[in-house]
Amino acid sequence: MAFDCISPIDGSLLVSRPYLSDAEAAGIVGTARRAQADWAARPLAERIDLVLKGVEAIGAMNDEIVPELARQMGRPVRYGGEFGGFKERATYMAGIAERALAPLEIEDSPSFRRYIAREPHGVVLVIAPWNYPYMTAINAVAPALIAGNAVILKHAAQTLLVGERLEKAFHGAGIPPEVFRNLALDHATVEGLIAGKRFGFVNFTGSVAGGRAIERAAAGTFTGVGLELGGKDPGYVMEDADVSAAADTLIDAAMFNSGQCCCGIERIYVAEPLYDAFVEKAVAIVEGYRLGDPLDPETTIGPMAHVRFAETVRAHVDDALAKGATGLIDPALFPQAGGAYVAPQIVTGVDHSMTVMREETFGPVVGVMKVSGDEEAIALMNDSDYGLTASLWTSDIARAESIGRRIETGTVFMNRADYLDPALCWTGCKLTGKGGSLSEIGYHNLTRPKSYHLRTLA
Repeated sequence: MAFDCISPIDGSLLVSRPYLSDAEAAGIVGTARRAQADWAARPLAERIDLVLKGVEAIGAMNDEIVPELARQMGRPVRYGGEFGGFKERATYMAGIAERALAPLEIEDSPSFRRYIAREPHGVVLVIAPWNYPYMTAINAVAPALIAGNAVILKHAAQTLLVGERLEKAFHGAGIPPEVFRNLALDHATVEGLIAGKRFGFVNFTGSVAGGRAIERAAAGTFTGVGLELGGKDPGYVMEDADVSAAADTLIDAAMFNSGQCCCGIERIYVAEPLYDAFVEKAVAIVEGYRLGDPLDPETTIGPMAHVRFAETVRAHVDDALAKGATGLIDPALFPQAGGAYVAPQIVTGVDHSMTVMREETFGPVVGVMKVSGDEEAIALMNDSDYGLTASLWTSDIARAESIGRRIETGTVFMNRADYLDPALCWTGCKLTGKGGSLSEIGYHNLTRPKSYHLRTLA
C-alpha cells in the first residue's frame, strides 16, 4: 500500500510513497521520544534560531515550491505560493515564545518559591491538510518545536512533497532528524499509534469524520487533542457597509484557491437596501475570472485538488437549482470546466433547506441571501453545525462587537475575511472542533502546566 498523489491538472500520478509499517512507525516515534529530552534541554533561543533557519530554507526553495504546489493541489502559480504567510506565522510565534513559555511567578520570598512552568508534552503528532499545506503545518510545527517537543508530521497524500520539503529544510537548518520527522502513514497506523499512547498531543486539521476518528483513537488514553475541522463561514453585509469593498473581499474569500479555504466564505447575507448592488458587483467579479491550467500565469482559478471534491461542489449546486435557486454565472463563460475543473458560481434564491447553505461545500460556490436586518442575519449565521469565522461588514465597530458576541464562532472579522492573524487564537466551536493554535494560547495547548511549590526550611 502507498500514498499516491494524483495531479488535478491532468489526472496523472505525480508521486507515490509506500506506507510505513506499524513497527517502522513505532520505532521512529520511540526514537523521537528518546531524543526529545535533549532537544528540550537546549536553550530556548537556540531552538528558536534553528526553527527560523528552517523557515528561511523553505523560502530559498520557493521557486521550486510554487509550481510543485500547482501540480499537487491546483493553486495557480500567479499567486506565488504560501511563503509570506508561512514566514509570518513562524516569525510571530518565535517572537512571543519567551513571554508565552515563561513561568507564571506566584511568590519568590525567603520562605517560598512558587510558580507554574510550561512543560512540553513530549512527542507531538501534527496531521496537516492539503489546502494550505505549508501554512497549516507551520501553525503547529514551529511552536511545538520551539516549546521543546519532538514533532512527527503526517501530511496529506495530496501534498506529499510538502512534508518532505519541510523535513529537508529543518534538518538542513540543524534540527536533529530524530526530533522532526515526516512520515507516510495510513489511517490505521495513525490510529494505532494514538491508541497506544505514543504521543503527548495530537494536532489535526481536516474533516469532521477525521476528527471523530482521532477522538475515538485517543479515547481513554487522556492524550491531548486539538481539532480544526469543517467550516461554513458566513458574511453579513449591513446597510451601512461599503458595498464595493464588501463584494471585493467576500467574493475573493469565497473563490480564492478554488474555494478550498478553511475560513473561506460559503454563505453571504446582505441587508435588503444593498442586496441588488452587492449581487451586481459580485457577478461582475466572478465573470472576470479565468479558469484553467494553474501553471499558466494568466489563470486566476485552477482545478480543485481532486475530482471527488469537484463532484461534491457540483452536487451542492445541482441540489440548490433543483430546489428553485438561480445560478447567476453562465457556465458558458468557463468552457474548461470538467473533471477537477469547476466553474465558479453565485447562487441566489437560496434558503437553509439547501445543501449549499448547510453543508461544507469547500469549492468556488457561494449562496447569497437577502435579509431584513441584524436579528434575521444573526439567526441565519448561527443556523449552522459549524463555527470557525464570521465576516461582518459595517462602519460601526460597536455594532460589530455587539453582533459578534451573539455569533457562535471562533473568530469575528469586521471589514475583512479569510485571514489568519497569528497574534489571535485560531479556534472554532461546534463541529469545527476544539482547542486553538497560534497566539500565546497556541503555546499553552502545545505544553502542559507544571506547578512548583518550593519551601525553604530556615
